[in-house]
Amino acid sequence: MYYGPEFISIALDRWAYDKQVVLDFSRPGKPTDNAFIESFNGSLRDECLNIHWFMSLEDAQEKLENWRQDYNCFRPHSSLGDLPPAMFAKSFCSSTTPPDFLAQS
Repeated sequence: MYYGPEFISIALDRWAYDKQVVLDFSRPGKPTDNAFIESFNGSLRDECLNIHWFMSLEDAQEKLENWRQDYNCFRPHSSLGDLPPAMFAKSFCSSTTPPDFLAQS
């Protein structure tokens, strides 16, 4: 059975209301409203979703978790001084002064 976007949006709205989640949508046609999420979405799509077949929900969860671990714990990000996000967060939280590359912004 096909549930069109009008039914999905009702379910999403109900879920958000029940969980006290505020939905904040980007304006249509304005992907630059949040360039960070657009960049993340592109990476997820290019590096995971477009190269894997998901044979089951469990298979999808495993492949996405492996990608997430690599993305957050091992891959350097130029916007974080070529540190993986987990290492950046650890070093940032243990320091009282921001890294040099953040202070220059």
